[in-house]
Amino acid sequence: MNVEYTRRAFMGAVAGGMTALTAAAEGGTDAEAPASKLPNILLVMTDQQRFDTIAALGNTGIYTPNLDRLVRRGLSFTRAYSSCPVCVASRYTIRTGRREPVTGIYANMRPDLVAGQPEDMEERCGPYLARTLRSRGYRTFGIGKFHTAPWDEDLGYDVHLHSEELYGSPAHRRRDDYASFIREHHPEYDFIEGLMGERTEMYYMPQMSPTPAHVGVEAWAADRAVEQIRAPGAQPYFGFVSFVGPHPPLAPPIPFNRMYDPDRMPNPVRGSLDLDHMDEQIPWMNHAIWAEAINDAHARILRARYYGEISYIDQCLGKILDAVEARGDADNTLICFFADHGDHLGDHNAWQKESYFEAACHIPLLVSWPVRLPKNVRREELVCLADLFAIATAASGAVEPRDGMDVLGMVSGWVPPRDALTGFYGTPGTPLFKVMVRTGDWKYIFMANGGREQLFNLREDPRELTQRLDSDPEVAAQMRHMAVAFLSRPNADRALENGALKAFPFEARPLTRIYQFDRSRGVTGFPENPAEVFKTTL
Repeated sequence: MNVEYTRRAFMGAVAGGMTALTAAAEGGTDAEAPASKLPNILLVMTDQQRFDTIAALGNTGIYTPNLDRLVRRGLSFTRAYSSCPVCVASRYTIRTGRREPVTGIYANMRPDLVAGQPEDMEERCGPYLARTLRSRGYRTFGIGKFHTAPWDEDLGYDVHLHSEELYGSPAHRRRDDYASFIREHHPEYDFIEGLMGERTEMYYMPQMSPTPAHVGVEAWAADRAVEQIRAPGAQPYFGFVSFVGPHPPLAPPIPFNRMYDPDRMPNPVRGSLDLDHMDEQIPWMNHAIWAEAINDAHARILRARYYGEISYIDQCLGKILDAVEARGDADNTLICFFADHGDHLGDHNAWQKESYFEAACHIPLLVSWPVRLPKNVRREELVCLADLFAIATAASGAVEPRDGMDVLGMVSGWVPPRDALTGFYGTPGTPLFKVMVRTGDWKYIFMANGGREQLFNLREDPRELTQRLDSDPEVAAQMRHMAVAFLSRPNADRALENGALKAFPFEARPLTRIYQFDRSRGVTGFPENPAEVFKTTL
């Protein structure tokens, strides 16, 4: 694609559709936004939010007035995916525009590289998104959870405020911006070890936030974002707001903790255990987070708290949208709302993420830009998190798709949509590796551990309860071939052997538990002797 032609055509389309914008009383912005001015760009992300959690997109059991507001403001991509449905991998894809074979991150892990790949992330991927937009004249700010390694990695923001979930040392907690806010402005809550709720064995136990709503991490993030949006100056802004929720622990504050009646919540969608647990990661993770024996009644309570978390975030999102709308350049502000991945919530006898069932990898993606894009429109093209880099760079004047697709060009009609989308999880060439191919009505999944395969027709079977491998072998063969083609690139090609998908004899991993305590307070696990707990308390 001719990038310069695309840039001229795109910016010409922007200018042609612009109108003068009246300044707002707040915000200190120019009285009028000229037609040629670059847009503000605001990315808002939640953590572990399923695709089916927005009222305006069909969930009549949830209250999301501000997400509904974003739906009405622009485009809703109804087939958006997290290509590697886990926190760290997704976040590096978002900030680099690169897929897993280039980032080298296939799970919540450090990069797994091969010979010839530079050690430095930006050297092999290109400058991070914030740094790229800062070089184009944007004022940049990032707020919330970033899940980097190291935790305070420089991502290119002029203002970078952290609210990370866990603190690895006393220094980490002192330097975390949300923890500092609690210590300095609300010291009455500084004794709390888990500021966002208890973890470890309480991960999937319904809770109430240990802090009130106005002090909670989501309100803190929204308030800091509002301050940045209102900051005066002639530069356009690029902002990234990363909410911690609705990631477990499921601990919404009052009154969101009692917003939903569990008896009105649906039960999990459970298929046959042989099919649901064909992916060995699922029973392993269930045990790791003390979720191996959650019954339907418990699951309904957890979903009620999960919805409460989303409604709390929705209220905080409303503050951000109000700040955007109070500026004179509101209509020339591109907003992308999305999640890094979903949560099984008991569907398929599973909890957490890291599978290619829809509950884990199908995500919400809302894109709005009133001067450029139509309002309240649903789009069915296959899109993914890697495309966010192209969306932001296209809006900033010169599209840089990297490993993604020029979604704005596709919407305008000069870029063809994807025929298929792939996802990878786990280091290629190991039993943990799996690959997903999504195309048309079909989804294919291959798991290296045991060479297991799944094939679903999502139009006929949206709940993914019917294995179609035997009834549609031609489809399976075609999609298997597509998986091999997608994997035939450096780093990913470790997943191949003799031109086929590499399989291993099935072996269940030894079960273990995940412990997530506040290491900044010297807590690393349960004591051998109960009396020892007082050594790290009070």
